[in-house]
Amino acid sequence: MAAASPLESTSRPTTGGFRLFARRYPTVVAGVAILLVMVAIAVFAPWIAPEDPARINPRLRLRPPSAQHWFGTDHLGRDVFSRTLHGARVSLFVGFTVALLSTALGLAIGLVSGFLRRIDAVVMRIMDGLMAIPAILLAIAMISLSRSSIRTVIVAITIPEIPRVVRLVRSVVLTLREQLFVDAAISLGARLPRILAVHIMPNTLAPLVVQATYVCASAIIIEAILSFLGAGTPPDIPSWGNMMAEGRTYVLVGWWLLVFPGLFLSLVVLAVNLLGDGLRETLDPRLRRSARNL
Repeated sequence: MAAASPLESTSRPTTGGFRLFARRYPTVVAGVAILLVMVAIAVFAPWIAPEDPARINPRLRLRPPSAQHWFGTDHLGRDVFSRTLHGARVSLFVGFTVALLSTALGLAIGLVSGFLRRIDAVVMRIMDGLMAIPAILLAIAMISLSRSSIRTVIVAITIPEIPRVVRLVRSVVLTLREQLFVDAAISLGARLPRILAVHIMPNTLAPLVVQATYVCASAIIIEAILSFLGAGTPPDIPSWGNMMAEGRTYVLVGWWLLVFPGLFLSLVVLAVNLLGDGLRETLDPRLRRSARNL
């Protein structure tokens, strides 16, 4: 019997491992696949879009979907397909940026608050106060104090999301600070920054990554709501919320103005939530053990 070639012996386990992973965690694969497609659309939108999203052509206003305009045109004659592709850039940029900022700030505050009992009560009361205000109302109040821009929207969405991350990290730190390895590090004279960075922070990364996906999905939805209400990104920037806000006036004669931006928004949020649920199953030992038994 002929021996397998080195190429075959190295490629088969890789393929088999991916198939096994996809069978155990299909939500991760589905979420990553949809999200990668959306990211590719956002990155290459200037080259994929057939027309300039800001180009106005009154002669083509409110044209239904056709071979020339796949998603139809809006009330100003702008190509809805091109505007939808460019809208992915705004939504994904806001979602990823808010997730990164809120996770980083929430991690730092949660580590210090959970480990230092002297400031824990003060920090958590501030976090409780922020969580008592609905995120939409707090974001609208912050945006009303300054000019509308993507940077303002990111800051307005990030601040309401920080307390949720802080509470998650703090709950993990409260458990970890009572462990023997932390007591051993303190007895050996380790300083607080080293204890937090080396002994505690690595144990918070798994739930933190999962929380970051939910924050990203929430940020995308909030940005769309703010833009729909006229308090988000400026009207000249194509975003899914702006497109649906403009299309609601013409929904009886132009259903496509709401359907296609809403469909893309739903797909992105679904992909991020699928990724979050899959990561939770993958990183949680109890859920991972049950998945292996299937």
